[in-house]
Amino acid sequence: MQLISYNINGIRAAIRNGLIDWLAQHQFDILCFQEVKATADVVDLSLFEQLGYQYHWHAAEKKGYSGVATFSKIAPTDVVIGCGLAVYDCEGRILRTDFGELTVLNCYFPSGTTGEVRQGVKMEFLRDFYQYVQELRKERPNLIVVGDYNIAHNAIDIHDPIRNKNTTGFLPNERSWMDRWFNTGMTDAFRYKHADDIAYSWWSYRAGARSNNKGWRIDYASVTDTLHNQIIDCKMLPDAVHADHCPVWLSLSEPVVSPAKIM
Repeated sequence: MQLISYNINGIRAAIRNGLIDWLAQHQFDILCFQEVKATADVVDLSLFEQLGYQYHWHAAEKKGYSGVATFSKIAPTDVVIGCGLAVYDCEGRILRTDFGELTVLNCYFPSGTTGEVRQGVKMEFLRDFYQYVQELRKERPNLIVVGDYNIAHNAIDIHDPIRNKNTTGFLPNERSWMDRWFNTGMTDAFRYKHADDIAYSWWSYRAGARSNNKGWRIDYASVTDTLHNQIIDCKMLPDAVHADHCPVWLSLSEPVVSPAKIM
């Protein structure tokens, strides 16, 4: 099974920037998009259907803001929109799709870049999301949690850790949350396969950050420890340039999905 997680910073803009042609060159089974910034009815979804994908959508109530969408060539056995907490569900933050015994959470964590109020929302989300996942694992133990976490975990995950030590996305309390996340039954799939590699998933549009590779790794594929032995590989795909992020690609062996569900 091949999956990508990709903050596309507006699905219509990404399509204009060549997203469909790029997808046609690959054989991804599941696409998890964040920040789609649109409702499904204003997007030409036939472009994805022609590639064999069906879709499920969780848009924000605010137009042109946030939202996640999951496309798959595998028919989900269940779909759950949101996490049941209105404060986050109104912003289109979490979309769950089940494929047999496997559950994929497509997530867009809040950013604290606009000030203290939103930083507070971010920290509340981290607390609530952690509890939500711990409860979900009792029912669904095989989880893949992908998306834009808006946090660089360690110094290796950010181009300038010293100057950014007091910057949202690399604050001590955010990084401590990531420590807890990965110490309580979750595996960072990229670090599991590439312990010492430097790879980023987001670059500022300013000052040639991407061309100079001055980026942050804030997009993740986390898997429950029940699945980490099935990780074939996980990489950033920086040659995909449809947005200010790049995709995170995850390949799993022996997926807990019935072949009969493949479309």
